[in-house]
Amino acid sequence: MQTDLFDPDNSDRREWQLADDSRLILFFDVLDKSVAAHYFATLMNIVEWQQSDITIANRRIKIPRLNAWYGDPEAHYQYSGQNFEPLPWLPELLEIRRQLQQFSKHDFNSVLVNLYRGGQDSVAWHADNEPHLGRNPAIASLSLGNTRRFQLKHRRDKTLARIDLDLPDNSLLLMDGALQHHWIHQVPKTRKQVGPRINLTYRRVISPGGHRRY
Repeated sequence: MQTDLFDPDNSDRREWQLADDSRLILFFDVLDKSVAAHYFATLMNIVEWQQSDITIANRRIKIPRLNAWYGDPEAHYQYSGQNFEPLPWLPELLEIRRQLQQFSKHDFNSVLVNLYRGGQDSVAWHADNEPHLGRNPAIASLSLGNTRRFQLKHRRDKTLARIDLDLPDNSLLLMDGALQHHWIHQVPKTRKQVGPRINLTYRRVISPGGHRRY
């Protein structure tokens, strides 16, 4: 589906200039509603979903969501003693990447696709600050489907208030500057009855290997 993603100059947005040269921008209604619905339905059916394992306290456990890693051949991760090669790009993921690169002026060679099936699916506090993502990585995160809460807090300075955001369908969160080195974020569990959400986090791997955190 070939279509312009959005016009950032005319899109509704919220922007935060945070401590330690960190920036966060949330754009709303970035796609035509029918385009967003098309991507959600299509990706739900064609992404090669899996439930990855991680090691905690010498125990292998399943992460509380489904995911898949797509990208250029060299854009692979290594974590918990396992190597994960990227799946070949899907046309839909390439089209979204093309538009995001035009808008953000950042180049992306990979995307982590997450499926939060309901309120009990989550991602714990972490930062995308692995060395292979570069000094100050830019992360472009597109949300499709049901709204979920996103939380951000400073690593060290407890006097800085935590930021709580609702990420609705068809919204784009851009994190750049030094944010990944000084702030951590999560999508917590919720007791509310919520339907599925797909989250696409585009990034650039500048060197192979590294460690992915959950």
